[in-house]
Amino acid sequence: MAEITISDKDWKRVKIKLQRKYNHLTDEELQYTAGQEDQLITRIAELVNRNREYVVFTLKKALVNIDTNRL
Repeated sequence: MAEITISDKDWKRVKIKLQRKYNHLTDEELQYTAGQEDQLITRIAELVNRNREYVVFTLKKALVNIDTNRL
């Protein structure tokens, strides 16, 4: 089970933040369906060459500050 839960609504904002930080990530690579957090975390970790803990930390940070552009 994933360490976080991301709604489809929140994912739209989080995805924009990720694409700003990692400008090589495409919409296709960041496709997400609610409930598929484990697969998303694994995919992002591979794409940005980071470990799972870093990706979870980054996603949590994005969710906490959902209304800002900061990541």
